[in-house]
Amino acid sequence: MAGQSPPRVGGREVVPGRSSYHASSIRANGTFKRTAPAEARVYALEFAGEADTFAATEAEVAATDAEVVAPGVGVARCLDERRARRLAYTRAVSRLLGETDADIATARESLDAAVGDGPEESGQTVAVHARDVRATASIDTQRAERALGTVLVDHGYEVDLDDPDRELRALFAGDQCLLGWLTVESVRDFGARAPTDRPFFQPGSMAPLDARAYANLAGAGPDRTILDPMCGTGGLLVEAGLAGSRVIGVDAQSKMVDGSRENLTAYLDGEFRLVRGDATRLPVSAEAVDGVVFDAPYGRQSKIANHALDDLVGGTLREAAHVASRCVLVADRDWTETATAAGWRVEASFERRVHASLVRHVLVLDAE
Repeated sequence: MAGQSPPRVGGREVVPGRSSYHASSIRANGTFKRTAPAEARVYALEFAGEADTFAATEAEVAATDAEVVAPGVGVARCLDERRARRLAYTRAVSRLLGETDADIATARESLDAAVGDGPEESGQTVAVHARDVRATASIDTQRAERALGTVLVDHGYEVDLDDPDRELRALFAGDQCLLGWLTVESVRDFGARAPTDRPFFQPGSMAPLDARAYANLAGAGPDRTILDPMCGTGGLLVEAGLAGSRVIGVDAQSKMVDGSRENLTAYLDGEFRLVRGDATRLPVSAEAVDGVVFDAPYGRQSKIANHALDDLVGGTLREAAHVASRCVLVADRDWTETATAAGWRVEASFERRVHASLVRHVLVLDAE
């Protein structure tokens, strides 16, 4: 699956609210370039948030060759719809009809050529949804919807704004427009699981949107087993479980194990396993799980279960390498050297600003 091979790491630059990871689709000056031939592009991706390169990397768990092509939008080839519905930073995926300039007249011409002989069945209904993504294209979206809707009507479609058979997405972003039939939308129910609304809450708990993204990067999905060796309140496990995974949690504190059990019981229907234990001596056999994901303690003076922070993170990474071939580490500093020493290869690295005093460092690791 594509999620096993995210793009390689490029340069670093911390931008508030954005990832510092630079994929091959971004030039050094921040503008976008295309790396895949146009004929290879099958799907258009609508990203959430503003960390586009992070979103494209997460999207690779559901699609192949995902890349950023303009602010807030990307393209990809093959698609796993089940996984796409569980993405955090991709809102919707459409099957591409055409790519053109961000101009209504040009988009209309492109659509006219793309729809050809019209609908496969008589009476098929459509709706048009146009977006000026992040207000980067200066497009009157209502006028665009009327113009593109007229094209579809001329080709034999019937308009139904309430319950259409198909929906055309017109994404105007920067100097580009991507036209496509909506294929799948991700489930945007993260607000229902706000940390403060859970049965068990502790300050500093990760937002479910981010927890889902990190779980996805670790390989969460149906028929997959995901382990969090420092599970805390269980936020990462909840999101991995809702993505279809079997989940295992370990924590050094009984309070956290009990609290995590409350949260997992509240949100998950399937079975899960929680144990009190030492993350540097995991109670899991070799290669027993598909992916490991954990949020390391913050603060250089942290000491958990009689381990200094360096020893704790290093030991956990070494243990993780014995039980899985993939790992995602989230922390308040860069653990690249420690991860490499533990036998991991860094496939992608991000710096994601949470607020003024916290930047999360995210490492996506693969077995050597």
